[in-house]
Amino acid sequence: MTTVDLRDATERLPASMREAITHGEVFTRRWVVELILDLVGYTPERDLATFTIVEPACGGGAFLGPIVRRLSASCKRHNRDLGEAEQALRAFDLLEANVQISRDLVRAEMQAEGWDGSSVESVVQAWIFQGDYLLTAHSGQAVDFVVGNPPYIRLEDVPRERMALYRAACPTMGGRADIYVGFFEAALRTLRAHGQLGFICADRWMHNQYGARLRKLVTAGFSVDFVLTMHDVDAFEEQVSAYPAITIISKRQQGSAVAADTRKGFSQAEARELYNWNLESESQVIEQPTYQAARLPHWFSGTELWPAASPARLAMLEDLNDRFSVLEDRTVGTRVGIGVATGADKVFITTDANLVEEDRLLPLAMVRDTKTGTYQWQGYYLVNPWTRHGALVDLDRFPRLRDYLARNAAQLRKRYVAVQQPERWYKTIDKIDHALVGKPKLLLPDMKTTIHPVLDKEGVYPHHNLYYIVSDVWDLEVLGGLLISKVAQAFVQAYAVKMRGGTLRFQAQYLRKIRVPQASDLSDKVRLQLVEAFRNRDVEAATQAALEAYGLDHLPD
Repeated sequence: MTTVDLRDATERLPASMREAITHGEVFTRRWVVELILDLVGYTPERDLATFTIVEPACGGGAFLGPIVRRLSASCKRHNRDLGEAEQALRAFDLLEANVQISRDLVRAEMQAEGWDGSSVESVVQAWIFQGDYLLTAHSGQAVDFVVGNPPYIRLEDVPRERMALYRAACPTMGGRADIYVGFFEAALRTLRAHGQLGFICADRWMHNQYGARLRKLVTAGFSVDFVLTMHDVDAFEEQVSAYPAITIISKRQQGSAVAADTRKGFSQAEARELYNWNLESESQVIEQPTYQAARLPHWFSGTELWPAASPARLAMLEDLNDRFSVLEDRTVGTRVGIGVATGADKVFITTDANLVEEDRLLPLAMVRDTKTGTYQWQGYYLVNPWTRHGALVDLDRFPRLRDYLARNAAQLRKRYVAVQQPERWYKTIDKIDHALVGKPKLLLPDMKTTIHPVLDKEGVYPHHNLYYIVSDVWDLEVLGGLLISKVAQAFVQAYAVKMRGGTLRFQAQYLRKIRVPQASDLSDKVRLQLVEAFRNRDVEAATQAALEAYGLDHLPD
């Protein structure tokens, strides 16, 4: 059997078409395309003429070349005429020039495979269409495979009229979603039972808010089978910064999944090794110099952010998610919250203990009070306009407070909350929960490179740059020991927004991802170890005790 390299076929095209291919397009490397086709099971051993494969944005034909070679080989192996494969392939592109390029490439490829010209012309016209895949009606046309490299374009860069049509056609494209989100949705909705999607595409939808609707769609009716992150790999013919990943999704109940990650140097040979391991090996983990992979019993569910970590870490997190409860459990009085936002800190925060009436000053915990790991109040107060029952105070009962707020009324009235409720112009954005004041609490600064819980026993109220944890069942020093461990850190690292210099956001939504054992299940030995580690800020000792508490023998990198 004779095969033609895609680049060879390209060279036979007119110069104007070659220029259209090589400028303004991003090509997926041949071996990446071959890997995706292997992973979805589009192989010549199967009778491919009886299946339908779709390429939703064919561009210059990077996927079409390998697809038609496999389809040709399958037809020959199964003694089928090429005409029997007329419904086996559908490719779309918005641009007429790309459609022509792709048709010429496929025509050259099939002729080189030995098929006669009339048969080739018939299938070429049947296979490749000009059209907008997102706006094409696909009802009643269930397909077996959808593969490709969807456009990576921000939705706001699309003309307004077309953007409105896209949002109407693909509801997962909420907020500031990128257009590839719509390609995922449209493709998934066309799959027949057990059909498979294989895209190389940015993985940001797994870890950003704009992907929430797509994550919900995926976990509601599909199985994430294989995710191979390729951030440092030359997956494309040109250098791009798109955080690419190969993602394989099937229309079936969620089964086991493979999470894999690559390093620079991962290429065709390693891709073949990884594919063979996935297909043939019973081992749960593989670690090689340029890649590592782990089998997970299932993928992560729901609309919330999916974790980003090494395959071994993901396997550990999924195991802990299955075996332990989340940190916040309001049924037993453990909750995570954030301190007070005022909307005007320069007015509501003071170090002057005589500024207003004494009972209108609430000791306030600031980030700077937690720096040493032992809580040390620096003398800040919140000017408190709230009663213990959650109402605003009557200013006539507190003349010093009334006069102070009046002097700052112009600034306070400009705030959004005051414009919305003019009669409540002196409120802070958040109400004060006075029950929180007298409770011991763990305070956690929002932005740190490592998790930094600090115990407050003094009855202060946290500022909005601090998150807090209170509990009716935990000895907070025991819980603090668990939280300073690298196990707890692994949860936050997997989910949290990462900033320059390795700084993490320790926000409530990420702290709530931490799984913990039941407080009553810890042995006395582990409790004492965690308390001592917390008091000494000894992360290594805390991690060793935490590993025992979680039933782990080590913490994977």
